[in-house]
Amino acid sequence: MQTLTVNTPSHAYPIFIGTDLAKRADAVLKPYLGSSRAVIISNETVAPLYLAQWQRALDQIGCAHFSIILPDGEAYKNWETLNLIFDGLMQNRAERKTTLLALGGGVIGDMVGFAAAVYQRGAPFIQIPTTLLSQVDSSVGGKTAINHPLGKNMIGAFYQPQAVIADLGCLKTLPPREFSAGMAEVIKYALLGDADFLSWLEQHITALMAQEPETLAYAVEHCCRMKADIVAQDEKEHGIRAYLNLGHTFGHAIEAEMGYGNWLHGEAVAAGMVLACRLSEQLGCLKTADTERVMRLLKAANLPIEPPVFTSEKWITHMQHDKKVENGVMRFVALESLGKACVLNDVNKEQLTAVLEPFLPN
Repeated sequence: MQTLTVNTPSHAYPIFIGTDLAKRADAVLKPYLGSSRAVIISNETVAPLYLAQWQRALDQIGCAHFSIILPDGEAYKNWETLNLIFDGLMQNRAERKTTLLALGGGVIGDMVGFAAAVYQRGAPFIQIPTTLLSQVDSSVGGKTAINHPLGKNMIGAFYQPQAVIADLGCLKTLPPREFSAGMAEVIKYALLGDADFLSWLEQHITALMAQEPETLAYAVEHCCRMKADIVAQDEKEHGIRAYLNLGHTFGHAIEAEMGYGNWLHGEAVAAGMVLACRLSEQLGCLKTADTERVMRLLKAANLPIEPPVFTSEKWITHMQHDKKVENGVMRFVALESLGKACVLNDVNKEQLTAVLEPFLPN
């Protein structure tokens, strides 16, 4: 088991990375509970696989518990499902110090974190991410949210967990498409801040896709370390944390237009990163060969490299709801070079149209 620490102004907390971590509840769970009572919140897909082992873990450390099981999918990341969490908490008389355990992928982690942020004005929660995407990205850093029909993650709060418990064994039951979606976020880290890691990924992509244990453990640890470092410097995204949104402005537009869940988040981010590279080309920062290098890596991870076709008006409408918009101006994360990100405040319509032109209706 490896342990990293995320240091934020709110508080410091550990990330545990390993296998069979439920059997180490004394170390990874017990010290981070707010009281002797907890609730495990999961979904209909994950619960049959992993709920029982975490129930046993709570039993072993003498923590009373109950469970709330939600429907599975990005389409349910909304107010209605969030209220199912509050219903369960109220019906079971959860108190302010009752710890919420988020057992699932990014959707569960985001919703449970948001519920914890607002239930009785703040309850403790622990992330137990079960997907590659959530282990390397969404479970770390305290971003919690639900979607709105007009924009992804537009309603939420910054609220840090007490701990993150990333059990790599969970990835064995992950469908290949979901694993690939997580690889989009792994590749994102290389593009935004570590050219050496990009080279490492190119050399090890076959082993990663085969989930070779040591290679996978290194990739997860490296991404978590990068995320922890960025969050420590910029907890609430006033500066460099925005770099983590590489590909996301385009990607969120894809998700909103296609209907949440039809394109997985990582798939939309993958296509969005290619568009971000194309935008960087328009600005003279990247060469076509750089973009093609990114596309080869994404294809090796079985990810899409082209977005769906829809009108420029729809692209603009969705991107105007992006969280990075300031004073009505759209801001984009681009690349000065492979491994070095930047935020653009002055992208004009002509540059944006040139990037989107191949993917607009005839």
